[in-house]
Amino acid sequence: QVQLVESGGGLVQTGGSLRLSCAASGSIFSINLMGWYRQAPGKQRELVARITSGGSTNYVDSVKGRFTISRENTKNTVYLEMSSLKPEDTAVYYCYADVYTRYWGQGTQVTVSS
Repeated sequence: QVQLVESGGGLVQTGGSLRLSCAASGSIFSINLMGWYRQAPGKQRELVARITSGGSTNYVDSVKGRFTISRENTKNTVYLEMSSLKPEDTAVYYCYADVYTRYWGQGTQVTVSS
């Protein structure tokens, strides 16, 4: 089994910054994709950013230039640096890791006040 533990969410004002972390542990040989989804109230879950083991990244258009995804393969950890936060970034953020199958974190709330 693989467990993902997230940290770093919270309440921030518009224009502020937050850093999310997600550490994977358990029966892991290697992790291919890691990334972050988010789900706002009443909306579908959307992919925010993802990163391959080699460091290639993809972002949803709405966060390009504001969010940066990175990972430390030796620690099986993925990060999401979020800056210039907007109220529309408010959501529960979920990390995931593609090991033998896709594993999910428990979610962390990010709230951006106007």
